[in-house]
Amino acid sequence: MARMYAKRKGKSGSTKPHNESAPEWSNTDAAAVTALIVELGKTGHSSASIGTILRDQHAVPDVRAVLDGKRISAVLSENDIGGTYPEDMMNLMRKAVGIIEHIGSGNHKDIHNKRSLELTEAKIRRLAKYYIGEGRLASDWKYKRDQLRLMVE
Repeated sequence: MARMYAKRKGKSGSTKPHNESAPEWSNTDAAAVTALIVELGKTGHSSASIGTILRDQHAVPDVRAVLDGKRISAVLSENDIGGTYPEDMMNLMRKAVGIIEHIGSGNHKDIHNKRSLELTEAKIRRLAKYYIGEGRLASDWKYKRDQLRLMVE
């Protein structure tokens, strides 16, 4: 994907190999994988870290191949585990809070981080527009910088 705010083209991303089924050495017990996902979600792991743990410690290279196309976040939402905001949006909001703290703690002349904050907030607004359309956020949700710390905590 090309960079939105730079003149560079960006680096290409990797793609998963096209496999219809899980490898023979992998853990293919759907009930056990679902139980592991629920257990790890209850301990507070994000869906990205759950995927990494399943890959590295439990021999599950692709959860969607084992669970017939269901994602980790879908399994977590079925069991009412997770936050009120999607994970990618929450990560951007945490990043924005860190930049706001940096600028507010005596670095008010840091123009590069001011620009970074503007770009991060624009990404949050674009994601919010998408999630409102998908129905995962309330239709009256607005990004407010002064209430950001309350949303993140």
